[in-house]
Amino acid sequence: MNIQKGIHRAAAQRGPAALSVQTSWKSPYDDEETELGFLYAYRSRSIDRPDNRALRSAHELGAPLVYFVGSRPGWYRTLYPCFVTQDDEVSRRVVLSVGRITGPLDERAPVIPADPLERRYAVREAKVRLHQGRFRGLVLPAYSDRCAICKLKELRLLDAAHITADTAETGLAAVSNGISLCTIHHRAFDQDLVGVSPDLEVRVSRRLLDEEDGPMLELLKQFERAPLHAPRRAELRPDRDRLAARFERFLAAY
Repeated sequence: MNIQKGIHRAAAQRGPAALSVQTSWKSPYDDEETELGFLYAYRSRSIDRPDNRALRSAHELGAPLVYFVGSRPGWYRTLYPCFVTQDDEVSRRVVLSVGRITGPLDERAPVIPADPLERRYAVREAKVRLHQGRFRGLVLPAYSDRCAICKLKELRLLDAAHITADTAETGLAAVSNGISLCTIHHRAFDQDLVGVSPDLEVRVSRRLLDEEDGPMLELLKQFERAPLHAPRRAELRPDRDRLAARFERFLAAY
């Protein structure tokens, strides 16, 4: 999808409210999140320029809009419906709150949850989705869109695996905290059935090596002691300290 500017109102629209807003793939978290929504900045210059009027009209009318968050060039995660629930002229920012779709299947309507707890939960779930999308958009291109263990290049079967879990305080969405893995190797990595040493050597758990369970298991076992296919650029390679801490966990379960 080609989205040219941050605040968009379609020419075919009759109403004045914005139809969508978007955040650049280069810095999806510049628009920071709060407990009840995402802070989103006006466009520069006058608050009365057409784009800003469209954004503020969405607040005045309670109109739902689509929030596009870039995860890599040409790739966007979408949040819908979103509502402009606060408009601060002084800080020149609005709050985008995540809503939900309700009603019968043939007449479903977007609504904003009235319960603050439900709204906080919706924002938390949206934040997870955006984190995952941005993380995948950073990690997979660094590995030339292939599994770092088996070299599989089918995008639909590739994941960005965290070295330090995203639930941890230091589990940031950075290339150095990720490895591009196919679905099977990602699951095995998460379960400590496959590990990666700080020297970028793939290790397979003794539990798997001692098993005799057909050809699929052999696909995992054959990579014991194989080198990880990591990016050549130093800044894109897995962080050695993170790998060391994660590898200790693997060895404890070995």
